[in-house]
Amino acid sequence: MAACRIDKSIPERKMDTTPASGQAPVTTAPGKGNRWFVMRDLSRSNAKVPAWEMLRDKHIRHFTPLVWRMMSVGGKRKPRQVPYIQDLVFAYGTRGELDPLVERVRTFQYRYLRHTWREPMTVPDLEMERFIRAVESTHSPRYYTPEEVTPEMRNRPVCIVGGPLDGYTGTLVTVRGSKRKRLLVEIPMLLAAAVEVEPEYIKLL
Repeated sequence: MAACRIDKSIPERKMDTTPASGQAPVTTAPGKGNRWFVMRDLSRSNAKVPAWEMLRDKHIRHFTPLVWRMMSVGGKRKPRQVPYIQDLVFAYGTRGELDPLVERVRTFQYRYLRHTWREPMTVPDLEMERFIRAVESTHSPRYYTPEEVTPEMRNRPVCIVGGPLDGYTGTLVTVRGSKRKRLLVEIPMLLAAAVEVEPEYIKLL
């Protein structure tokens, strides 16, 4: 089993500083290798080929938080997976792979860091992989925008001991109307999710 640790060197009140839940601030990374780039998809919600489907078809690894919603398809209401945040896509690749797509598809764009000259935002590989692993460990992750994460959601620090999320630390989230236990995991400033964990794996800190 992995040991749990909490890094208290950074205050918890800011969303971009929560390494205790396995996250790290969005940043840029040197070098020309594969990175997790934070992208925008400015296509309409009913676009035939949204960015995440384009990346899938081109066999470029990507992550988009998807949720099931009823949509009108051919005049009929049908359940369809759609992005939780319409314009948010994470793409794993190099600038050499992504730049041609950005140049060709006007609705597919890099997100840039503020106060820089067009430096693309990236998420460190380890932090992105930990988030993906967490949301894929459950059939029903509940996503949140940064604005939806309230201080009350950070009041119960826990460590996960055992199970698929062994070693994760974060806060325990209570979802109204549900008796299931959920751990809050985050990609700072961009996205959060509450994922189900079995009670026997939860250790209060």
